[in-house]
Amino acid sequence: MSPDMSVRRLGRGDAPAAARLHAVMPEPWSDVDWTGFLREPIVLGLGAFADDVLIAAALLRSVAGESEVLTIVVAPDRRRGGVGRELLAAALEETARSGAKTAFLEVATDNFAAISLYRSLGFVEIGRRRGYYRRSGGAVDALLMRREGGQDRTPPDAGR
Repeated sequence: MSPDMSVRRLGRGDAPAAARLHAVMPEPWSDVDWTGFLREPIVLGLGAFADDVLIAAALLRSVAGESEVLTIVVAPDRRRGGVGRELLAAALEETARSGAKTAFLEVATDNFAAISLYRSLGFVEIGRRRGYYRRSGGAVDALLMRREGGQDRTPPDAGR
């Protein structure tokens, strides 16, 4: 973990800061949305903080031995520095300790940085949803990805 960064569970009080981070997404979630997710007992919200400022947030929902990455977002000035990878790895480890054996997610096919991140953590493509994401210029497919196993499933060649 970066020396200037700490990771902790998000509380309902973190919802406005998480919503501000999420505002860069094509379909951003409001602080009401974040509060709703953080209220759910099956949802894990983790945040990365630098100097007590939220710089990244992740939400994962776990049910019946499976977890789903609902979202992960990193502040624009902190991207490409490993923050997202560290945060998502911590979230996946926590859901694995809670019994999740498999993790799933959906990602837009035009989100190359996210796809690279997910692959570096052991996710593989298992399907595609045609036209799933709506964009101003048309629809974009979603890749369905899965990561098998519990803790520490990062491939040895990740990041290369």
